[in-house]
Amino acid sequence: MAAGPTVRKIMDVYKGKIRLVIKNYPYKYRDYARIAAEASLAAREQGKYWEMHDLLIKRSPKLDRASLLAYAKELGLDVPKFTASLDGQKHKAEIDRDLKLAESLDLYNTPTFYINGRQVIGERPFEYFKKIIDEELRAAR
Repeated sequence: MAAGPTVRKIMDVYKGKIRLVIKNYPYKYRDYARIAAEASLAAREQGKYWEMHDLLIKRSPKLDRASLLAYAKELGLDVPKFTASLDGQKHKAEIDRDLKLAESLDLYNTPTFYINGRQVIGERPFEYFKKIIDEELRAAR
């Protein structure tokens, strides 16, 4: 089970009722984690965050620069713009902020979700999230 499809289903079912905030946590001991985070954000600039996200997971561990550029082309991105973003580490400050936040939360696992402060570690089925989200929405009324 991958978290992406579950997250998309949650966003569809609860459209207009919840907000999704994604933070990057490129694990320092994983090869290419940092450049893969840069790639997903460079794709986000062109409206294809989820497409790149899914491709990175599907093609992992092949996440070297040449592979990322090939993925950008495969997704129909503006490759020179993507390359400039990637090579210039355009999103370094954002990623650094996300890492600092993760450290402050003593977070070490991905994916980790927070639903109104309730921590959910790891991939879970839609029904698991639904129970928590419904509880939180009822409490907010």
